Amino acid sequence: MAHSNAVVLDSLAMKALLTTIRRKSTPQRTYVEHCDRLCAMLAEEALARLPGTAYDVPVETPCGTLTTGSAVVVPERDICLVDIMRSGAILQEAVRRVVPGAKTAKILIQRDEETAQPVLMYSKLPPKIEAMNVLLCDPMLATGGSALTAIKVLKDAGVPEERITFANVVSCPEGLANLKKHAPKVVVVTSAVDEGLDARRYIVPGLGDFGDRYYGTAGYDEGFWG
Repeated sequence: MAHSNAVVLDSLAMKALLTTIRRKSTPQRTYVEHCDRLCAMLAEEALARLPGTAYDVPVETPCGTLTTGSAVVVPERDICLVDIMRSGAILQEAVRRVVPGAKTAKILIQRDEETAQPVLMYSKLPPKIEAMNVLLCDPMLATGGSALTAIKVLKDAGVPEERITFANVVSCPEGLANLKKHAPKVVVVTSAVDEGLDARRYIVPGLGDFGDRYYGTAGYDEGFWG
């Protein structure tokens, strides 16, 4: 593992959903349905790993007292969901359905196709975000450039690095290593770690462009997928 603070979710159900999402021949409707199901599971797992979560809290059940094995997530009013636009909104909305009272924020980062470097275009954060537990959402962790740019925006706003959790669907060793080097206190929650990056710095085997496949904006008519 390239990052000691990374959590790779070992769920057979998630692997089954991800298999359909990865498959080149999967049509858009099926892709969207399976992405939504996977993101819903990832949302629950990421929320349960926020830094304010309390474990082994005594719970009175109808039949007795539970003393171990419990987990109590921080109140939704203390959570801010941040998406790296635009694909990040897919995962962010899945989380927001679980905690509709959480604050939300947007960060727009464009990739320079010549240099493959991230360029910050826009950010909108809620007031007092520095006191919240932040869940950063972006489906893919490739080089880690966009994630680190977003993390810098959050840190510049006063958010402590250790209060940032980054949730994504697919990661790769290069991105994890980059986050470990430049943002070691950020916890990464992912459903898969792939082999690495190709010459264009896309994840392989990956799944193609997450947003284009989900929104249907490119790739289907060209025969890239679907």
